[in-house]
Amino acid sequence: MSIALVAGGTSGIGLATARRLQQRGYDVHVTGRGKERLDDVASSDPELTGHQADGGDAEAMAALAGTLGTVDVLVVSLSGAEGMGPIDALDLAVLRRAFDAKFWAHLTTIQAVLPHLAADGSITLLSAITARAAMAGTAGIGALNAAIEALVKPLAVELAPRRVNAVSPGVVDTAWWSGFPAEMREGFFAQTAASIPARRVATADDVAEVVTLAATNRNLTGTVLEADGGARLVSLG
Repeated sequence: MSIALVAGGTSGIGLATARRLQQRGYDVHVTGRGKERLDDVASSDPELTGHQADGGDAEAMAALAGTLGTVDVLVVSLSGAEGMGPIDALDLAVLRRAFDAKFWAHLTTIQAVLPHLAADGSITLLSAITARAAMAGTAGIGALNAAIEALVKPLAVELAPRRVNAVSPGVVDTAWWSGFPAEMREGFFAQTAASIPARRVATADDVAEVVTLAATNRNLTGTVLEADGGARLVSLG
């Protein structure tokens, strides 16, 4: 059975992707930093195998990959909620922490798993619309997601015939927004749904469907797939 590893697969888009890969017949392993979320996955999705490991910990990720044998599909769905804010007040220490949590963790996971990745395997990364959209207050987090996307093309060439892609979501109703007051969050979702061409805020599974396509379609490589409901075509600022 082919093996899929979803780093950051205990919630949101990562968990939705893990479920879709399992439905396609993969033996799916997910990582998470917190035992509580891993316990939740063990209860809700016993067909998935959870591992407590930090994507930014090279030794832990390499050790885990070594126990799996050959990894056919690697999905890196690691993120954080920091790095936003106007440039004149942006705390650069917080932005560095955001880069550690996402960009450096993506890169660390790729390096750690690469020796165990199948010769025809795939790597799929998660960025976000802020990499290209011109929204005030997103210079920091936009640079972070742009850095993720900048990995895709050179790695697709360097690691060929392994495939490397990324998926760029727009506004998605996930736990990422849990730190915002409910009234603010709901108002923003309503405003977004009214303004973007898709006329709805995406679910985690909407994006997971695209991630699964990128991870499994043997003719896709070096591509950033935009799964943003058309948000990049309008102003969300």
